[in-house]
Amino acid sequence: MNGNLFEVTCERPWLLARFASVQRMLSWSLNRPGLVHGRTVAWLEVGNEELRHAADPAAWFRRRMEDRGVPDAVGLMTARNVACHEHAAAACENVRAECLVTLGLNNGERVGRRVGAQFHPLNAGTINILCAVSTPLTDTALLEALSLATQARTVALAELAYRRPGRQEIVTGTGTDCIVVSAPAAGEGEAFAGMHTAIGEAIGASVLRATAVAAAQWCAEATGERGAVTSLSSTRSMSGT
Repeated sequence: MNGNLFEVTCERPWLLARFASVQRMLSWSLNRPGLVHGRTVAWLEVGNEELRHAADPAAWFRRRMEDRGVPDAVGLMTARNVACHEHAAAACENVRAECLVTLGLNNGERVGRRVGAQFHPLNAGTINILCAVSTPLTDTALLEALSLATQARTVALAELAYRRPGRQEIVTGTGTDCIVVSAPAAGEGEAFAGMHTAIGEAIGASVLRATAVAAAQWCAEATGERGAVTSLSSTRSMSGT
């Protein structure tokens, strides 16, 4: 794994992040929400026709996961080409964080100001994020980590200042985003992961970096400027490493 916290495999329509050891994961995933143990996070790229004929999307998704041989993975669905993923890392003191993200903004909204359903086509985009840290965390610290990952995503979008066509408000997320945070299951967990901690700094930096690049690339493609953005997915080592 070359020092990475997880191994990334992309074979469309699947994008897999595999850990060498069991992790504690927290998310609102469609198939394994809440606090769970696992070694894999799996993205499935889906098309319009697949979803149109799925009477029960959750059950359909579980069957697809079983067919792929990853029934116990924390699963994420996206209409985004999963080959267009971004992987970034950050280190602070003795903590390493890594973020893997796929991003589309077709159904983007500004928090607190919902728009009508007519603005959300079936081929909706979404933001799916995995953020892993190298140190074990308590339940409370995992919740704090999830909060920071969400904050970093929102900051990246606010700095991008993308607006849906015909709308004035800046998009701060989408209606189908999902974020997964993970930490090793073995060992005594750190009790805090806030912005004043090395853990929090590493989480924020990795998510901010990956989300910013993925969002800029999506916008470039959406406006016909494919290839205008250079990937910045290389590992970022922060001061104090």
